[in-house]
Amino acid sequence: MTRTSRIETDGGAAGHGVSEREALRVWLRIALLSFGGPAGQIAVMHRILVEEKRWISERRFLHALNYCMLLPGPEAQQLATYVGWLMHRTRGGIVAGGLFVVPGIVSIMALSYVYAGWGRVPIIQALFFGLKAAVLAIVLEAVVRIGRRALKNSIMIALAGAAFVGIFFFSVPFPLIVFGAALIGFLGDLAGITAFRVGGGHAAGKGDAALLDSRLGDELPEHARPTVARSLRASAVWLVPVVALLVALGASNVFSQIAVFFSKMALVTFGGAYAVLAYVAQQAVEHYHWLRPREMLDGLGMAETTPGPLIMVLQFVGFMAAYRDPGTLPPMLAATLGGLLATWVTFTPCFLWIFLGAPFVEVLRENKPINAALSALTAAVVGVVLNLAIWFAIHTIFQEVRPVRGFGLAFEAPVLGSVLAASASCGPTATTVQCPAVSIERRWSCERLPSFCWC
Repeated sequence: MTRTSRIETDGGAAGHGVSEREALRVWLRIALLSFGGPAGQIAVMHRILVEEKRWISERRFLHALNYCMLLPGPEAQQLATYVGWLMHRTRGGIVAGGLFVVPGIVSIMALSYVYAGWGRVPIIQALFFGLKAAVLAIVLEAVVRIGRRALKNSIMIALAGAAFVGIFFFSVPFPLIVFGAALIGFLGDLAGITAFRVGGGHAAGKGDAALLDSRLGDELPEHARPTVARSLRASAVWLVPVVALLVALGASNVFSQIAVFFSKMALVTFGGAYAVLAYVAQQAVEHYHWLRPREMLDGLGMAETTPGPLIMVLQFVGFMAAYRDPGTLPPMLAATLGGLLATWVTFTPCFLWIFLGAPFVEVLRENKPINAALSALTAAVVGVVLNLAIWFAIHTIFQEVRPVRGFGLAFEAPVLGSVLAASASCGPTATTVQCPAVSIERRWSCERLPSFCWC
């Protein structure tokens, strides 16, 4: 029998038998567990949606993940939007993707109020200090889970290894790895190399039968077929408010600047937040003068220790920008509106990429060259996630790292004797501390947490 995703008029269960009320509970649960960056968040979704609830098949989950990896913006949030859209149309996508970021919005907003009103909040960072070990375990689990299913042959293993070496040792840009792997898979399939055809089409073997037996099924839902009218309506949701602010307030107003700047950031955040945060920090501090350098690091610390995507730090930037330039509004009210505006223009495009592009991606699920490209991409992503796990382990276990540069190499090597060195060399009575020269996304201020001296 053909499965469909038709929503009943009473808002109850669709053809797959999952009601919107049940979906709401599951997406809320995922949102509250969305610590640990994209790798950990994707691992949580895979465990709940594929293995526990069996809403979606393994093959379809990886197909959606591959597409989201190609998009600018936080891939975990977009993956949640994709699955929610498949299950319950546009409303389901909005609920799934919206709930994914709501805990982060609330947490960052609350911490921003405390930060703006009462200064730095070392107690919050102290409370989340022990979270890093748990996050590391989640990321390592993601490497094992994705690798077990994606690395089916030696070519896929070689792609994963090349991706890891490229991004870890040579700082090859993530978008180059993504599109390079996809191109290799696409051309490899055209050349007749069957190793790139991993689990594609309806010809899955017996071992994959259970994975294909999901409540959603493997057919194309009627609402997943692309239409021009739906695309135009979705685009207007993002563009109209930005244009309205420019017309009403002028280009020099802080709210117009927030809308335009973070809209541009939403278009170029390939590879996750770390790929764009250095540029955001430079522009926010040096060009717009919204923040001081240390404040950008404080905001990043908030985003790293709260649920939701790391890119939520942009809400803090928008908050402080409007707080410093409130115009005729009370500073806290202006700051609240600035933070929410930054969040809106950052995440609205994430929904649009799904509602505009996912219908076309669903239609192409049976296209062999496209599936080969996405399979190669998945293999490369295993290497990228392994890089994240090792990088995270280094900065969690070791208190000091030293940059290695030369002969094309560009990575941070741990100082082996620094595992316990920091706790022994500085404490609550320390007055000055030399923090290692690490990248902006991991540089912490020792004087904010002297008891831990976590640099």
